[in-house]
Amino acid sequence: MNLRRARVTVSAHPTGPAHRPAPAARPGPGPWGVALRTAPALLLVALAVAGPWLAPHTVDAPVTAPYAEPGGDAALGGDQLGRDVLSRLLAGGRQLIGTSLLVALLVTGIAAVLGAVSALRPAVGRFVERAADVLMLLPAVLGILLISLSWPDGDRLAVVTAAVVLGVPYAIRLTAGAAAPIAASGYVEAATAGGEGLWHLVVREVLPNLRATLLALFGLRFVAAVYLVATAGFLQVGPQPPTADWALMIRENSAGILLNPWAVVAPSIAIGLLAMSVNLAAVALVPQAGRKAVTAL
Repeated sequence: MNLRRARVTVSAHPTGPAHRPAPAARPGPGPWGVALRTAPALLLVALAVAGPWLAPHTVDAPVTAPYAEPGGDAALGGDQLGRDVLSRLLAGGRQLIGTSLLVALLVTGIAAVLGAVSALRPAVGRFVERAADVLMLLPAVLGILLISLSWPDGDRLAVVTAAVVLGVPYAIRLTAGAAAPIAASGYVEAATAGGEGLWHLVVREVLPNLRATLLALFGLRFVAAVYLVATAGFLQVGPQPPTADWALMIRENSAGILLNPWAVVAPSIAIGLLAMSVNLAAVALVPQAGRKAVTAL
C-alpha cells in the first residue's frame, strides 16, 4: 500500500528533465524593428555614395589655415593643408564602402563553397582546414604588407586580395562547421544515393540551408573588411594622397589632433558607425527560422 502511494506521488509530481517545459522562443524583430535596425546602415551608405556631390568645397583645394578650428566656411575646420575636413569626410567613404563590400562578398562566397565541399568531402575538408590553419597564423598587418608591397603599384586591387586572403580562413571554419550537420542529413544522403553530383549537392542541397549563417557571416566579414581596408589606408597601402579617404585622413592629420581634433575624430567616428550599423543590419535581416544557427558567430 505504501509502495503504491509512493508511485502515485512520484507520478503526480514529475521532476525529471523530460517533464520540464521548453523555454519559449524569443520572437524576432517585426517589420518595424528590421526597418529601424537597417535604416542607419542605409543612411550611411547613401550618404557616402552621394557625399562627393554634397561636399561644400573641393576636396583638394585649401579653404582655410592648416588645422584651423571649426567655423566660417569650414564646419569641421581644416586639415594639415587647410582643406575642408567636412568636404573630405563626405567624399572619403565611397571607396572604403565599395572595397569592403567587394571583400565581404568574395570572402563569404568563397567560404560558402569551400565550407560546403569540405562538409561533403571529408578528405578535401581536412586539406582545406589545414591550409586555413596555416593562413590564420599570419598576422593581419604583416599579411597586408607582404601582399600589397609585392603587388605592382600596390593599388586597391592589392588591398582587396590581401583582405580576402586574410578573411577566408576564418570564414571557412564557420561555414564548414555549419554545413557539417546539413551534409549528414537524410535528404542530402538521399540525393547522394540518387546519383547527384558534388556541385548539385553544394548548390541545391547545402547552400540554400546556410542562408542565415551566410547572411550573418557577411555582416561580420564586412566589419572585418572595413577595419582591414582602413588599416591598409593608415599604412598608406592602397589609396594615396591627395585622395579623400577616411583612413588616410586619420593618418595625415594625427600630428595636429590637438589643434583640430575633428580632422581625426570625424573619420574615426564614421568608420566605427559604418561597421556597427552594417553588422546590425545584417543580423536584423537573418531569417527568424535560422537565428539559432548563427549564435556561434
